[in-house]
Amino acid sequence: MRSLFPCGAGTRACRAGTHAGAWADARRLAGLWLLLFSLPLLAQRAQLPRKGRQIETTPPRVLQPVRKLPRRTGAPVLITGPSPLQQFIDAQRQLVQPQQQAEDRSRPLIRGTVIPLSPEMLAYAPHILPKLALIPVLRSNPPGVTTASTVPNRWWVFPSPPWRRYDNQKLDAIYDQSHLWDPFNRNTIKGDFPFHGRRDFFTFTGVSETVSEIRRLPVGSGQSFAEPGEFTFFGRGGQFAVDQNFRFSMDLFRGSAGFQPVDWELRVTPEFNINYTLTHENGLINSDVRQGIRRTDSNFGMQEAFLEKRLFTEKAHFDFASLRLGIQRFTSDFRGFIFSDEQPGARLFGTFDNNIFQWNMVYFDMLEKDTNSGLNRWRMRQQQVAGANLYWNDFLTKGYNLNFSAFYNHDQPSFLVDKNGVLVRPAPIGGLVPSSGGLPSVESKIRAAYAGISGDGHIGRINVSHAFYEAFGRDSFSAIPFSKNAQHINAQLAAAEFSYEKDWMTYRISGFYTSGDGKLNDGRANGFDGIVPNQQFAGGGFLGNPSLADRGLLNNNFEAGGVNFLNREPIPLSDTGVNLFAPNNLMPTMRAGLFEGQANFINPGITLINAGFDAKITPKLKASLNVNWAKFNRTEVLQALLFQAHIRHAIGLDSGLGFQYRPLLSDNIVITAGFGALVPGDGFKDIYTSRTLFSGFINLRMVF
Repeated sequence: MRSLFPCGAGTRACRAGTHAGAWADARRLAGLWLLLFSLPLLAQRAQLPRKGRQIETTPPRVLQPVRKLPRRTGAPVLITGPSPLQQFIDAQRQLVQPQQQAEDRSRPLIRGTVIPLSPEMLAYAPHILPKLALIPVLRSNPPGVTTASTVPNRWWVFPSPPWRRYDNQKLDAIYDQSHLWDPFNRNTIKGDFPFHGRRDFFTFTGVSETVSEIRRLPVGSGQSFAEPGEFTFFGRGGQFAVDQNFRFSMDLFRGSAGFQPVDWELRVTPEFNINYTLTHENGLINSDVRQGIRRTDSNFGMQEAFLEKRLFTEKAHFDFASLRLGIQRFTSDFRGFIFSDEQPGARLFGTFDNNIFQWNMVYFDMLEKDTNSGLNRWRMRQQQVAGANLYWNDFLTKGYNLNFSAFYNHDQPSFLVDKNGVLVRPAPIGGLVPSSGGLPSVESKIRAAYAGISGDGHIGRINVSHAFYEAFGRDSFSAIPFSKNAQHINAQLAAAEFSYEKDWMTYRISGFYTSGDGKLNDGRANGFDGIVPNQQFAGGGFLGNPSLADRGLLNNNFEAGGVNFLNREPIPLSDTGVNLFAPNNLMPTMRAGLFEGQANFINPGITLINAGFDAKITPKLKASLNVNWAKFNRTEVLQALLFQAHIRHAIGLDSGLGFQYRPLLSDNIVITAGFGALVPGDGFKDIYTSRTLFSGFINLRMVF
């Protein structure tokens, strides 16, 4: 471990001596990126002959088929006149008299005699006979006489033993039987056919996700009497972590599968987490330095537990409205800029105008989160979130969709020391007013509203994704200005991404901006912050899976969604008790915690420019490269907190490279690996050191 993480640069006096080392790190990093950038190109070029992409210079030759599929032998059945199937249909029609249909509909359905089918029918349609459910069919009969005929159940149209077209069974397995532990063939517990009747389904999904990570962060030296020889301000930032999640989702619903929204649905999703962390400095895994440098922790949370009921359906255009009550996942927009979480609440949603418009109305009463795993705890947070959004599909042009959003965050005053003994509410910075009991008073009440518009899709050959949000409201007490004056919130967020697909490559450029606060005592908070952001942007969301959310690209593991360093890692702010950056959040909000801390609208803000590409090297292997340049918009708040006269604006150059491999050509087994590095700019060096920070991870995801 010590060979991976050399000692820190130390105090400000020794920073000048580290410039040469920083330039050496930058040169080595540039050489590494050049090598890694060339690997996908060389690998793709090596695949060109195999993929048939070379230009033919000679006239094409007429090739004869190598082999012909062996059909079943034997004399074919000659059918003259009406086919046996047509005869069967005509016979059924004669059994029903139009004048008695209304009377027969009121009679109870019972099972009766089975009409025999001729051998010719067996030869004509062998797949409709074995393993049929006897379904009664109404027909007209004399009074007192009731009969029924067999009609195949569409979920059991496959015979047993399986009927095959070819003598060689290796050539055709179209009618393979279902297996309980095989998710690729028809399976009752995967919802491929009903477990009862024709409309009652059950679906089980099991997910195992293992993340191993190694990183270097700017952390304090962890000085204590246990190590009196420690004197440097910045310590050894090397860390190693393993995170294991087991997620089990059980879904019971009634409906017509994919033909229309479910009539009702009951879903329960428990999740278990165990994590291990190893650091080089004391005081990082717990506020008590005597706890050492290792931590093993586990937690169990209920991530989903809701009941959904379809209220009505407009049959002309198949529009609907449904109500969902309980713990559920919701995302505010396409990229999760404002809110993305699993919380208890109510959601009324549906479509109208032939599914052109999709709408949501939500209300959540938030739960506390576990400090180390991010899973739900059995404790209320004293925070309410309400909102609504509207998706307008195919706006002006096909393939381009708009989202209009409005959300409200009411975060009430509360006091919380997290699982590791760290004060997170109120934020442990600035001037806290003592109460009569000696503890800091809890006076921060946040009432913030968000209004925004975002878009995602394509206009011609150009893929477009953009968002703009305005935040306004009131923070009753903010600790950073060192006063009890209320702060009036007025902040903005803007983001835009353009990409172009050419063959196996997707080229991408994007920009991201949040406003910052430059005047701390003017009574206005101009730094933008979200509610619970999970931003899949500019190197984030590489592991995103659309199936995990109702709308938007999401990843259920917040700490494993990004590749770039700023997207992925929490960066502590020099022993202040808050994080400058949080996981999956490009905004430098200086919260005490992404989940447990309150939103902070007095922050420096950020401007970020991104360039990158995605490469589909093979059908199983995907690569993504992103390079970001970022700077603080305002640094006055950093100067006030760190008691530092001058802090420049440049954050630095942040880059990340990730690979995703699907050995089964499906999402059942996915192996993802990535490496990100931040070469500090002048402003980052003023706060921390000039050492290059990095993170590398490998993620194994298995889904049943």
